[in-house]
Amino acid sequence: MRPNTLAQTAERMASGHSADTALSEFLDEFYLAPTTELKSAMLLDEPPQTGDPRLEGLLGAVAEYLAHQYGLPRVPPWAYSPSRYLERPWHVSSMSDDGMREYLTYASPGEFASRNIFTEERPLRRARGPRPPEKQRP
Repeated sequence: MRPNTLAQTAERMASGHSADTALSEFLDEFYLAPTTELKSAMLLDEPPQTGDPRLEGLLGAVAEYLAHQYGLPRVPPWAYSPSRYLERPWHVSSMSDDGMREYLTYASPGEFASRNIFTEERPLRRARGPRPPEKQRP
């Protein structure tokens, strides 16, 4: 059964499921949620601790990023907990060369970079997922 909340996603990760798979399944469900209220509810409950500081930071970044991208009324308060920020930089890539690190440092969305997580420009995209709503220009 796919996780319907970010908290369920963390439970799956903590029980040994692949973080990539659990997060991908959650994102599929999140993107299919038809209303802002349902999307907000999927982020509301604080995920349990997984025992991996990187995952703790990642879950906070995911909640903040999705809330901002989809214009949700608020970011869940748990996302700003100190345990959701990494002390050391994490460049999320299988490539470890200096050029890739520089690119990730530059391209990383603020919700991730503020947590010392450096990733691509659109880190939560799915092949068949919707594009985030276009931001209106002032």
